[in-house]
Amino acid sequence: MPLRISLTTLLLVSAVSIAGALGAHAQSAVDEAPFLSENSAAMDKMMADMNVKPTGDVDVDFSAMMIPHHQGAIDMALAELRYGKNEQLRRIAQEIIVEQQQEIIAMRLALNQPLPPSAAAQTQATSAGPAAAPAHDHSAMSHGAMSMSPSTKK
Repeated sequence: MPLRISLTTLLLVSAVSIAGALGAHAQSAVDEAPFLSENSAAMDKMMADMNVKPTGDVDVDFSAMMIPHHQGAIDMALAELRYGKNEQLRRIAQEIIVEQQQEIIAMRLALNQPLPPSAAAQTQATSAGPAAAPAHDHSAMSHGAMSMSPSTKK
């Protein structure tokens, strides 16, 4: 006996499916709101700080624009660490932070400018966000086990 589905049943099933998809999308948008807010603030600050008045010294002007550009990348990477879940992207964000900080320091040193103060960055979301990763205990590792492989040495 062939299965008969009424048009009303088909429309009802379609409506429920669409509502479920929209609900999942809405939940995703709510979950992403803190990240989007932080990322937007980082971008706005970066763009404003990059708008510098030329001094007549190309090196000073270059650094004056690049330092906020690098800081913007750091701020966006911190937002990824706070809210992102993809471990590969989180590792890339960590690398961005280290590399961009090193370049900011190099530019400031090249121009004999003061270095920014050292401070730990908040990389974890609040209790409403992703949970903090457990700390790794390396106390049982020998120093030989912690040595760098030749492919990672610079």
